[in-house]
Amino acid sequence: MLQFPQIDPVAISLGPLKIHWYALTYIAGFAAAWWLGTRRADARNSGWTHLQVTDLVTNSAIGVILGGRIGYMLFYNFGALADNPLSLFKVWQGGMSFHGGLIGVGIAVWLFARSTGKSVFQVMDFTAPLAPLGYAFGRLGNFINGELWGRAADVPWAIVFPTDPLQIGRHPSQLYQFALDGMALFIILWLYSVKPRPTFAVTGMYCLCYGILRTFVEFFREPDAHIGFVAFDWMTKGQQLSIPMILGGATILYLAYNKNTFAKLSASS
Repeated sequence: MLQFPQIDPVAISLGPLKIHWYALTYIAGFAAAWWLGTRRADARNSGWTHLQVTDLVTNSAIGVILGGRIGYMLFYNFGALADNPLSLFKVWQGGMSFHGGLIGVGIAVWLFARSTGKSVFQVMDFTAPLAPLGYAFGRLGNFINGELWGRAADVPWAIVFPTDPLQIGRHPSQLYQFALDGMALFIILWLYSVKPRPTFAVTGMYCLCYGILRTFVEFFREPDAHIGFVAFDWMTKGQQLSIPMILGGATILYLAYNKNTFAKLSASS
């Protein structure tokens, strides 16, 4: 069993100004997405410019922050939102939802596609491989903050988190998510998208793989204390929200490789 490393959550302190590691992980995620996007834009006949990548990443960053916060309050803390709607703006209290952020990015991508005349399906395929590194950085931020820790464990790498009132060894589930739905998902999508794929296939692979990996990791993550298990005495809120992604991703992949069916949908978009 390991003790949590002594990491100051404040990375930079300049008088009253304090910059937290968690904020820096978000910045690193957006920077990585921009750099990867510009690499893709430099490919021959990519149809993308550096300016378009910058606009897409900027719009997506806004979507992540707004969607992540709204999604957290709706999916994970609706009681507090109903009691006090202004709690939505209390971002200093923490609380971001991946699935809410995903919806926010989806809206941002749709607006970007409309403004540039690009197909929304093509923009989503371009965006999907850029996102997982952002999750990876974000999970490192969760680990530094000592939040979203895992379930009780007696494995040699179990960690006692200072924020845990029980002070017991737990799975470092933040690091599991860093490795799986962060780095592993990035590698899968990047390699998959290197070769030409049917339109929307990369997006389908993203939804399918993220849903599977997140559902698996949730078996090691402690459910939110104010929510607990949402079904069957084992299903967490994260799994409940990820199962539709698995089903949706599998359906999207089927449609993408079934050219006649997808052509009708694409023509109407």
